[in-house]
Amino acid sequence: MDKPGIKKPIGSKLFVLSGPSGVGKGTLREHALSGLGMIYSISCTTRSPREGEREGTDYRFISKEDFNDRIERGMFLEYALVHGNYYGTQSEDVRAEMRLGRDVLLEVDVQGARQVRRVMPSPESVLIFVAPPSIETLEVRLRRRGTEPEDKIQLRLNNARAEMEAIPEFDHVIINDNLEQASSVLRDIVLENRRKHEMTSSEKVKI
Repeated sequence: MDKPGIKKPIGSKLFVLSGPSGVGKGTLREHALSGLGMIYSISCTTRSPREGEREGTDYRFISKEDFNDRIERGMFLEYALVHGNYYGTQSEDVRAEMRLGRDVLLEVDVQGARQVRRVMPSPESVLIFVAPPSIETLEVRLRRRGTEPEDKIQLRLNNARAEMEAIPEFDHVIINDNLEQASSVLRDIVLENRRKHEMTSSEKVKI
């Protein structure tokens, strides 16, 4: 019997991008994956929008009551409480695209990546960790954003240290020191996994 979550059709993969807050996951995603025909799955969150974020493009911004209702109805592939706010990916958002044979990208925290891996073991899911060159560099980036008070910055830094201990659980690691170089590495990871998947599918057809 299939495990609850996602039934993966031939021809699609789920790529999971994770890493500490402030490491530049969103910028890297936008810069690297344009033109690759990949679907970015928009997560739900209970936090308020940051400047420049758009409803339905960056996140679905919902209330905690609405989020909890969706948890009770089993609507999430993964969800987590991060820095005092809930984040989650709805199963059907991913399932609908993968039924069409499309690769899907999730941008989630380490807790979410672990949940995805339990539902979709390798090679069906590909876990990619984006790391800063150092904690000191991450602190500079967080302060440069200018969106949070000191206590929140310290919370994010402490969480980042814990999250980086999970690196061995991931299939790939990208050090986001230089955007162009990191983007090239991310594109290569996606293309190489697609190539391996195509080769495996071809061998199965021959058999």
